[in-house]
Amino acid sequence: MAMTQGSGSFSSFHGPLLARVWDKSEAEREARMAGVHCHAEGQLCGAVDGLLTVQAGGTLWMVPAAHAIWIPPHCEHGIDPHGQFDGWAMLLNALLCRGLPEQPCILKVSGLLWEAVKRAALWDDQHWDESRDPLVAVIAAEIRSLPGAPLGLPMPTDPRLLRIARALLDDPADSRDLAGWAQWAGLSARTLTRRFPQETGLRFQHWRQRARLLRALERLASGMPITTVALELGYNTVSAFIAVFRETFGVTPGRWRG
Repeated sequence: MAMTQGSGSFSSFHGPLLARVWDKSEAEREARMAGVHCHAEGQLCGAVDGLLTVQAGGTLWMVPAAHAIWIPPHCEHGIDPHGQFDGWAMLLNALLCRGLPEQPCILKVSGLLWEAVKRAALWDDQHWDESRDPLVAVIAAEIRSLPGAPLGLPMPTDPRLLRIARALLDDPADSRDLAGWAQWAGLSARTLTRRFPQETGLRFQHWRQRARLLRALERLASGMPITTVALELGYNTVSAFIAVFRETFGVTPGRWRG
């Protein structure tokens, strides 16, 4: 996707909204410059192609094509693009954020919102024209109406549980069972079974499966063959991986990648 007029760094913000459309090199530069940060504005970041990984609100989020992540004001976050990423980002001032979610979440982007983002990315940043206000109102209303998607992986805060979670993210194919992980982290299997859903909202095995699938999205976005992805994530067969992927996302890995 070619860069549009007005694209580039979020260096100026003179109205209620500022939009940018980025290719991979621009997105990577912005991510490096920003690091882990927060700001007074709300932010919506979307993917057209490729994948974004976002750490926000104590959760690891995956943002595939045709989706976006909503990051409320003052929420610390870091963003990392994967694959042949093309995407966009938008800042919304505090007034415009009223009525929008108070926690980060993944949204399924509509055609109307995408067209509005492209129009807003063409606007001159230095002077706000009140004739833009109706489109800004449409953008805010559309964000409020978008359906969510289960593409977040809540991270535990207990140091022992967090150690397990990070190890599983680093090596999703590790075959240790719950008792083995509990012994490795220095707690009982009963405590792990009880505390993990308390802190993440997911039972340990469900969290582990979601972690594998979200890592699968990263590998698929980078162009890795489906067979390699399945084996690297610890699935015994490619068909088992495809079945779990389709049950979760509604399409096969091949169809998801397009």
